[in-house]
Amino acid sequence: MMVDPDSKALKPFEFKNIHQQLPMLHLIEADITFKEMLPLIDSSDTNPDFWIRLARMVGENYDLYDGFVILHGTDTMAYTASALSFLLDNLSKPVILTGAQLPLGVIRTDGRRNILNAIAIAAEYVDNRPVIQEVCIYFQNNLYRGNRTYKDNASRFNAFYSPNYPIIAEVNTTAEFHTNLLHYEEPGAPFRYYTHMDSHVALIKIYPGISIEFMRNVFNTPGLRAVVMETFGVGNAPTTPEFTRILQEAVAKGIVIVNVTQCKGGGGVQMGRYEAGKNLADIGITSGRDMTTEAAITKLMFLLGQYDNPEEVRQQMETSLRGEMTMD
Repeated sequence: MMVDPDSKALKPFEFKNIHQQLPMLHLIEADITFKEMLPLIDSSDTNPDFWIRLARMVGENYDLYDGFVILHGTDTMAYTASALSFLLDNLSKPVILTGAQLPLGVIRTDGRRNILNAIAIAAEYVDNRPVIQEVCIYFQNNLYRGNRTYKDNASRFNAFYSPNYPIIAEVNTTAEFHTNLLHYEEPGAPFRYYTHMDSHVALIKIYPGISIEFMRNVFNTPGLRAVVMETFGVGNAPTTPEFTRILQEAVAKGIVIVNVTQCKGGGGVQMGRYEAGKNLADIGITSGRDMTTEAAITKLMFLLGQYDNPEEVRQQMETSLRGEMTMD
């Protein structure tokens, strides 16, 4: 991002002056090509069409490059990283997203270090193969699995957090990779990318006193196919007959409802632990385990783009496709 000299508002960064902004690029032992996905947009305007365009750009250039670094606004970076993790299948190369909390045009920017380190990590090889072979986010010295993160802070340089999966690499004076935490596909599995998502997904955050009429209106949204429901604690929600009836009716209509916790600090859904959670399981609500909301939403959009049958979507939501949730 750069500063607009007229309005002082931030606008998308243009690459034509990249070497002026990052003169140390020449120190990285890699041939680097920069591509812009036009028109440039603010990250607040990302959507499934944007994610598909990104996946297509990676897919169409997959055989030409050893890795990919995507510069992206921080606000929706975790959504994009999660979406790409599902759209890009059988990766054997790194796809690393990074960005900055402060624009490149200011002295204290974190952007220069983030971009340089992300490129250096993408260029890391051991035994003639990339060390990283998944979609990641690099930020403030840490490399995260992309579909395990969310933006945790709007003012600090350490903007991202991975509550249920450890940091997979740390950069200090050297880069230390935690190889036991890295995700690798089956050797020889052919890479492919997908170009269909379905955004007929809603998000409901349960809160004390939530309106039954509001719930009913959400589930009656035309074309709705799935709902991510953020519940209390380990997956608990109201047990009143009215609340239960609305969920039962939605499931009977074929709407896939995925239960994720609104507790951001860690842990996951365990619907059998309390009666309030067991009630949801009995209705036919799908457990999102320890998935982030960002991963659950984008995974649903991805699966709805591939399957018409709600039961197939439910089964895939309960399966870890790209290391997005813990199966133990």
